[in-house]
Amino acid sequence: MTNHDEYMKKVSPERRARIEVRTQELIAKADQLKRITIEPDKCGGRPCIRGMRIRVVDVLELLSSGAESAEILIDYPDLEHEDILACLAFAVQVVKSKE
Repeated sequence: MTNHDEYMKKVSPERRARIEVRTQELIAKADQLKRITIEPDKCGGRPCIRGMRIRVVDVLELLSSGAESAEILIDYPDLEHEDILACLAFAVQVVKSKE
């Protein structure tokens, strides 16, 4: 039995449920960030979306200038809504790494 298993036996069912939800959220965030790729031969090695030549910074600038997700998806038909969320998640990770 691992330390994790022993710990989980001791916590309340409510706490166990919160831990499970948070774990699932972290797994989802990791999956989301897989959409962001960095390839030296594309866009000067800057973060892009799913290997395409659409840079994360471009999507973030559009959002910060007031563009709505629906507008961005119309202008960039290869993008998916999840790509925009991945850009935001990537930005959060970059900011957190600087703290």
